[in-house]
Amino acid sequence: MAEHTAASREDWLKQRMALLEAEKELTRHGDRVAQLRRQLPWVKVEKDYVFEGRDGHESLADIFDGRRQLIVQHFMLAPGWEEGCKSCSYMADHTDGMVPHLAQRDTSFVAVSRAPYEEIVRFKQRMGWKFKWLSSSGTSFNTDYRVSFTPEEAAQGSQAYNYGSSPYGQEELPGVSVFVRNETGEVFHTHSTYGRGVEVMMGTYRMLDLTPMGRDEEGLSHTMAWVRHHDRYEAPKVQAASCCGRASKGNLENVAYADGDRGSRAGSP
Repeated sequence: MAEHTAASREDWLKQRMALLEAEKELTRHGDRVAQLRRQLPWVKVEKDYVFEGRDGHESLADIFDGRRQLIVQHFMLAPGWEEGCKSCSYMADHTDGMVPHLAQRDTSFVAVSRAPYEEIVRFKQRMGWKFKWLSSSGTSFNTDYRVSFTPEEAAQGSQAYNYGSSPYGQEELPGVSVFVRNETGEVFHTHSTYGRGVEVMMGTYRMLDLTPMGRDEEGLSHTMAWVRHHDRYEAPKVQAASCCGRASKGNLENVAYADGDRGSRAGSP
């Protein structure tokens, strides 16, 4: 870590109070943007999408699970892939603890991928996730919500992604979409976010933003180049020893937990 300016507690507090004003304005601006988002008109969903999951086939209305609102993670896992996208997995690692809290606000969550359901189950079991994850195989759901593209679109770099043309040249890209169901059971699309908008599901980034090193992604080939599936990270080095000259119990437990079950090392799409 590079050398950094040091100051007295009094000088630090003066600068911290100036930063606090900037943080408050950022929070207030976020509130204003959220209000604008809620004011967007709704688009009625006219297609009868049918998804496959643990409970068999379900319609889009079914997967609201009796609640008024639905959040969908468009998870990049295409047919035949050995494992899901690393960045989508990074997002999904934050999900299980969030689901019961969303339910208290009348909101359900599901992930949706084009892969057949049996391929989803295999990867989901490996990662240890519990949230609901459905297959949209055989439907146009992914292409309609602009997260899956034809090989021709990808080759030409002509995907209509993130409300513009995409430079990525990929057949699968990430997104988060929101739907609402009214009293008569009609379903409406209210919002979709793509690109950096999906950082709403990346709580780890928000924590790193508080630290002196931040996200520490300068010099990488691309942002998130450091991200791995959580069972693919190398074990952290033990930096401290106990008074007896051995690694402390806490450090050993952390190493064992981080190492986890490595399994086979297949390349991520």
